[in-house]
Amino acid sequence: MTLPGQLNPPPRLLLGPGPSDAHPRVLAAMSTPLLGHLDPNFLELMLETQELIRLAYQTKNPLTFPISATGMAGMEACIVNLIEPGDRMVICFKGFFGQRMIDVAGRTGAQLTILEKTWGDVFDLNEIRETLQKVRPKVLGIVHAETSTGAWQPIEELGKLCHEFGTLLLVDAVTSLGCIPLNVDAWEIDAVYSCTQKGLGCPPGLSPISLSPRAEEAMAKRKTKVQSWYLDLTMIRTYWGSDRAYHHTAPISMIYALREGLRIVHEEGLDNRWKRHFRNHQAIKAGLLALGLTYTAKEGHQLPQLNAVRIPAGVDDLVIRKRMLNEFGIEIGGGLGDLKGKAWRIGLMGYNSKPSAVFQLLAALELCLRGAGVAVQPGAGVAAAEAVYLA
Repeated sequence: MTLPGQLNPPPRLLLGPGPSDAHPRVLAAMSTPLLGHLDPNFLELMLETQELIRLAYQTKNPLTFPISATGMAGMEACIVNLIEPGDRMVICFKGFFGQRMIDVAGRTGAQLTILEKTWGDVFDLNEIRETLQKVRPKVLGIVHAETSTGAWQPIEELGKLCHEFGTLLLVDAVTSLGCIPLNVDAWEIDAVYSCTQKGLGCPPGLSPISLSPRAEEAMAKRKTKVQSWYLDLTMIRTYWGSDRAYHHTAPISMIYALREGLRIVHEEGLDNRWKRHFRNHQAIKAGLLALGLTYTAKEGHQLPQLNAVRIPAGVDDLVIRKRMLNEFGIEIGGGLGDLKGKAWRIGLMGYNSKPSAVFQLLAALELCLRGAGVAVQPGAGVAAAEAVYLA
């Protein structure tokens, strides 16, 4: 066997649904020499990281730490720790990741009630209220930022509504943390999970989670063991808590990365970060509309960090994405589920939410669309974005 050459991946601008490009400071932090995962100095870094996660989620929940796996492990950890066989759970399904929540919850033996909307829509509070009154579930699960459709689900009043019926609120914040407002305590969210490779500007590998005292109480009342040994939070918490009991070997370099990514978030300030994402969204949206594209999510519910747009009739999805990647080094995402082959997903998340990314994307996409026979006024996309920045 001939050994492969030295690692040398081509340069890419990652403007898909994730991962996004990691901040250079995060990559530098990952090159820091390793410590033992029970080294007193590393334990101090763990405490700092936990507190930075709490600040990002705007919570005081003691049970807050990163799961040593990607965002989907955060989803599974929350569900399997809160749900036992026979427990009632309502899941709001309006996209691919709502479907994934259904799949994970179904494996726990939960009695599921599914609220369904057309992909790209969002749920009204009154619709959810009717179901909660009827079902009285233990848990309601919902996706805050649906990555498959670009839809922004309002959840500010949902926790309060859930608690009227003794229901715990579980929120998927995989694409929202670090990009749009998210206030765990003020919004009475009981369990929330996210990832590192999107709004936090880190590589994939960790899933920051946070559970409320209400959720902890529900866990304490379980009659059966959590079905996953690795994701049993009653054990993981003993490592992240004061006991520091061995559970698994933490991914040291990823903890370094998350700590640095969160430091960058808080140096910028959450309000400033949300404003930056929204302003760059306004610019790219103006440009995409000028290129003749339309959004899959309804007006007023479009995510600033994930722009999902419909592919023009007669245009081949893969041809455009391959040309964007091979000629311009820009990655954009294709559609999932109901939108497979029908939409492109363009991410402006974390470190990549910046004007340079907006202009690069619009210029390259315009050329590709014109090459595919789409009638586009030359320079229209870039000019529209520039007008937003100059306003």
